[in-house]
This record gives sequence, structure tokens and C-alpha cells, in this order.
Amino acid sequence: MAFDKDAIISQLKDASISDLNDLVKAIEEEFDVSAAAPVAAAGGAAGGDGAAKSTFDVELTSGGAGKIKVIKELKTITGLGLKESKAMVDDAPSIVKEGLSEDEANDIKEKLEAQGATVTLK
Repeated sequence: MAFDKDAIISQLKDASISDLNDLVKAIEEEFDVSAAAPVAAAGGAAGGDGAAKSTFDVELTSGGAGKIKVIKELKTITGLGLKESKAMVDDAPSIVKEGLSEDEANDIKEKLEAQGATVTLK
């Protein structure tokens, strides 16, 4: 069986974000690997704990049953228009905001979850 790199790349270009997300998950499971970028240890020999995370990204995992309420809350949180907020919910998982403090990220997470969304902090 020949490995056709160009054919694979062509298929990836035509795939939706959802399909690519499913592909990454399947590869992670099949080969017992993680697609997450490796993080260099701060300070070299800092011990077992490592550095505490200082910034967080809020990711909308699912709009849930209250999709309209989630769209309205996203519009308020992000300042985006209705169309962009709806697209963010429809294209979930998607990043709502990046580089926030832990308190800000948790506040946004609570607001979205109160409307029925599923949210993760990264």
C-alpha cells in the first residue's frame, strides 16, 4: 500500500473543522498520543510542580439546548455582532476569549454555563 501524501493533503483541505477535529481525536486514540503542543518547563530544574498557569483561554465546547440564550450572552461578552456570535456557537468548539486572568475566565465560563453552554478553560 503506497502512502500518497498529496492525496491526503488534498482531502484535508476539503474537510470541515468538525471533521478535522474528529480526525485528531481518532489519531490520538489510535496511536496513544496527544496533539497538544509540548510545554517547556520554566526554570529548568524547578521541581515537580512547574509554574502555575497565569493566563487562560475560554473555549465554547457546545451551545447546548439554550442556543439562542448562549448567542445573546456571547454577543454581550465579546462585543461581536449577532451573525458572528451565532457562527461561534454553530462552529463549536471555538475560542471565546484568550489570555484572560483566572477570575475573568471563570466569570465568562459561569455566565455561558448559566445559559446552557458547555465551556472549558485552557
